[in-house]
Amino acid sequence: MIDMEYLPHSNAEYKDMQYWNTRYQTEESFEWFGDFSRFQHLLVQHVGRYDSILMLGCGNSALSTDMCQAGYTSITNVDYSSVCVETMAQRHSDCAGLSWVCMDIRRLAFPDASFDVVIEKGTLDAMLVDERDPWNVSDSSAHLLHQVLSEISRVLKPGGRFISVTFAQPHFRKRLYARTEYDWSINHHHYGEAFHYFLYVLTKGEELSSEDAALERRLRTEAEAPPTAVSFQDGENEDFLNNIAL
Repeated sequence: MIDMEYLPHSNAEYKDMQYWNTRYQTEESFEWFGDFSRFQHLLVQHVGRYDSILMLGCGNSALSTDMCQAGYTSITNVDYSSVCVETMAQRHSDCAGLSWVCMDIRRLAFPDASFDVVIEKGTLDAMLVDERDPWNVSDSSAHLLHQVLSEISRVLKPGGRFISVTFAQPHFRKRLYARTEYDWSINHHHYGEAFHYFLYVLTKGEELSSEDAALERRLRTEAEAPPTAVSFQDGENEDFLNNIAL
C-alpha cells in the first residue's frame, strides 16, 4: 500500500505534475498493480529481450530496472516529471540499457515506427482518475486518451506490441482501445488472486477481431445518439488508485 505521506488531497491531484514532482523528491519507489515478478510470465510471451522498448510514464517504478536485470537490453523511459527523470537517470546510471527522457506522452518526440514495444503500467489509469462513470468517459478524457493512443500507434513498428497493465476490466478498457485507426488487434490476460489486474496486448498491423470491430461500430452509433441523464455516487473520498494497489 502507498505510504499515507503521499496520499493526495483529492484524486484529481494524480493528474497534476506538481503533485508528482513533490512526491518524487522523497519517495524511493512505488509499484502500481504489483512488481515485475507478478506478471513476468505474461510479459515474456510478448516482449523479446532485444526488442527496443518505450516505457511510458515510468515514474519511480522498478519495472525497467527489473527488466534490465532480466536481460532486456534497450528501454527508453519517459515521464513528464523532470524531477522523476533526473532522479532515475542518476540512480540507474550504471544500467547501460536504460535511458531517461522528460517528455509529454501526448506528443512523443520520436520518429514513426521507432519501437518494437511500448509499455504503460498505470499511466492511463492516472489520466482517467477524474472519471465517475467508466461506461461513459468524458469528452475531455476521451480526447486525451486518443492523443496518447494515436502517438503510441504511430511510434510502433509494424508487428510491434503495445502492452497496457491496468486494473480496468475488458468491458471498460476495450471501449477506448477498439478503434480501427489505431491499426491494432486487442488481446488480454489477467493476473493476481483476490483481485485481478489486466495485461492488454495490442499488436500493430493486425485487424480488430469481429467482436471488437462490432464494439467500435456500436460505440460510434451510441456517440451519435442524444445523451441521457444519469446520477452517480460521490467517490471523491476514495483513493481510487491506492485502493487497487497490491
